[in-house]
Amino acid sequence: MSKTTTKPARLIVAASEQDPDMLYATKFWAPDPFIFLQRNGKRTLVLSDLEIDRGRKQADADEFLMFSELERELQGKSKKAPPYEKVLAHFLKKRGVRSATVPANFPLGYAEELAANKIRVRAADGFFWPQREAKTDKEIEMMGRALRITETGLKRAIEVLKASRPGSRKRLRWNGKTLTSELLRAEIDSAVLRAGGVPNGTIVAGGDHACDPHERGHGPLYANSLIILDVFPRDAKTGYFGDMTRTVLRGRATEAQRKLWETVKAGQALALKRIKAGVHGMTIHKAIQEFFGSRGFTTGVRKGRRVGFFHGTGHGLGLEIHEHPRLQKVVLKNRQVLTVEPGLYYPGVGGAREEDVVVVTKIRCRILSRFPKQLEI
Repeated sequence: MSKTTTKPARLIVAASEQDPDMLYATKFWAPDPFIFLQRNGKRTLVLSDLEIDRGRKQADADEFLMFSELERELQGKSKKAPPYEKVLAHFLKKRGVRSATVPANFPLGYAEELAANKIRVRAADGFFWPQREAKTDKEIEMMGRALRITETGLKRAIEVLKASRPGSRKRLRWNGKTLTSELLRAEIDSAVLRAGGVPNGTIVAGGDHACDPHERGHGPLYANSLIILDVFPRDAKTGYFGDMTRTVLRGRATEAQRKLWETVKAGQALALKRIKAGVHGMTIHKAIQEFFGSRGFTTGVRKGRRVGFFHGTGHGLGLEIHEHPRLQKVVLKNRQVLTVEPGLYYPGVGGAREEDVVVVTKIRCRILSRFPKQLEI
């Protein structure tokens, strides 16, 4: 006789607005944690009274249960409502679940309560949903929409910078006031909102601020100074992220600034030509480093600060802004969606980074970004 094997149950307890695994599983946006159980191919959601009717209309699931009914069963005649984790354990025991695979970020308090009820949980290794790594045609289409939203923000930034003029001490002036990183970021984020996106930590970093790659930028922006614009909003409809960076300069670039910018652009082009399934990302990362070195841009520490190219070449993109894989740590696979974003950073000259989003294919990469690269504006 052949043995029948059943896959272990899969369990998530999270708010889908923050948790990509829950959003991927249910296609349902909710700000508060709810319960997802997949067992023997059946998907069950346990939702609050507030969310259950909307969930029945919008969520991708086979069965919908009310949390309050489970809570009443467990509470019985007690005057005190049981805590969430005890209701969770009650639900799983009713269903005969003795073990479940959970995401790596599963709450410890819930895991301890389940263990006390002899329900074993095991954290997934890597992606909770392995199929998230290879994007479907539909996902690639949705990420294209997220990038169009991103480009709307970048377009607004260029419009404002073009309309600005240098004032006292080369500070840019726009609409009768000093153009600051904060003001330009607000213009970008407003354009993103109007286009259907949710802004997410937009970077507008000029001069030496741009030499710290995740510095968001603050204070006045200056003429003839490199400005990094890194825009990475989420599509409010689908939850997928866009992510693009352009480095621009309002006015005239010095020879050193132009060489820095052109070297980064050429380094990114080198990477884009080499990306395809089966190539180890580290070979691409090292090729960029060697190319930068051949142009005289070495990486190291000067006056206590990191200079050169000291971050990764790119990262996975999808329902998370930084999702698996890190480009230089894996052999690339067909249908992965990645950013490609080399940069160079030298205080006194400034920082430059160019970032586009690509789909890995078996023979090359397909670039999803469309926004032009222009230094002087």
